[in-house]
Amino acid sequence: MDTLLEKVEIDPNAHFVIAFCDGGYTTNMPLKEIMDGKAFIGSKYNDTSLSPEHGGPRRMVAPALDFWKSAKWVRGLTLIERDKSGFWETLGYNNHGDPWKEERYHGD
Repeated sequence: MDTLLEKVEIDPNAHFVIAFCDGGYTTNMPLKEIMDGKAFIGSKYNDTSLSPEHGGPRRMVAPALDFWKSAKWVRGLTLIERDKSGFWETLGYNNHGDPWKEERYHGD
């Protein structure tokens, strides 16, 4: 993510990122949770291109956040000023998703 975002002029008021994926899926994350080596966009595993069932051609992986935040089939990213819930978050999943704090569902 750092390499990708260093090529973009980031608005200093942007504090969140929305990943847009195939099928209308979206997920939201604080920008600070994906910078400084905390997340990446993957296209291969063990030198083999990711299959569609595993998120290919591109998958966003954010190891410090719960797995639903690691979006499959990423097609674009938008940096935004205020947080906006993604697909699973609008259906009751926790907005942040820290697995170590057991933030699984809304209210956790």
